[in-house]
Amino acid sequence: METKNDSSSTSGFILLGISSNPHLQKPLFAIFLIIYLVTLVGNVLIILTIHSDSQLHTPMYFFLSNLSFMDICFTTDIVPKMLVNFLLETKSISYVGCLIQMYFFIAFGNTDSYLLASMAIDRLVAICNPLHYCVVMNPRRCLLMLLVSCTISHLHSMLHVLLISRMSFCASHVIKHFFCDTQPVVKLSCSDTSSTQIVVMTESLAVIATPFLCILFSYLRIIITVLRIPSAAAKWKAFSTCGSHLTVVVLFYGSIIYVYFRPLSLYSVMKDRVATLMYTVVTPMLNPFIYSLRNQDMKMGMRKLRFRIHS
Repeated sequence: METKNDSSSTSGFILLGISSNPHLQKPLFAIFLIIYLVTLVGNVLIILTIHSDSQLHTPMYFFLSNLSFMDICFTTDIVPKMLVNFLLETKSISYVGCLIQMYFFIAFGNTDSYLLASMAIDRLVAICNPLHYCVVMNPRRCLLMLLVSCTISHLHSMLHVLLISRMSFCASHVIKHFFCDTQPVVKLSCSDTSSTQIVVMTESLAVIATPFLCILFSYLRIIITVLRIPSAAAKWKAFSTCGSHLTVVVLFYGSIIYVYFRPLSLYSVMKDRVATLMYTVVTPMLNPFIYSLRNQDMKMGMRKLRFRIHS
């Protein structure tokens, strides 16, 4: 990497964090520690419930358990460093550490989106083609969908990190964010980033839009199929199986579209920080509640797990 005046490869970066107010650091530490612990406990509980109950060994819950695992990895990539920085005066991160955090953030985040698309396909087959559900969504195909999701996401992340590693950082090393996200880091570069931005935006649009369009197509097909059902009770039952998934999709993609699919010139530090908190911290914490509170199968599975623990 080129260096001018001060090399980022040796001095690293300073993360500005959520707030620079020293009086807010300890309260913020307590709040985000609680959120992180709730996220860990909730998602681990989802995984244990699914793996301990044979009735939940279905494609939908296979993808849900992997989504919970990815949410744990996703938040663990960001929140522990954020918690440490709340207690330190110098909120620094090394150059290599920043690239590693960025790599796993992009990889786990994109895997989440592909898993949400896989869950949408599962609902599509279950509602629109129920007689062939077991054949179409067989264990081998589900595993293949998971492997493809992880592979595409990690290749996408690798491209991002390689492009950013070629940039020069010779002025301010203060990242106006609470972690090493792509746009705040790119804004610090003194290199010509126009070509990199075009490549990143084009490739990101293709990678992120693919699962999003898959989800849209799946729900359009589901809506058309359900509206043809004569019974109102049957319609409600079919739609109710999609409610939890649709809620997570709206939370996840709503904030992602707001943050990433705008020109860099429109980047707003505070607004983007709040939106980023939604899908990096809040959504992974809410997922276990969304998928368990209205899901009778998960409730029953959790009761069985509790009985096994106490017996």
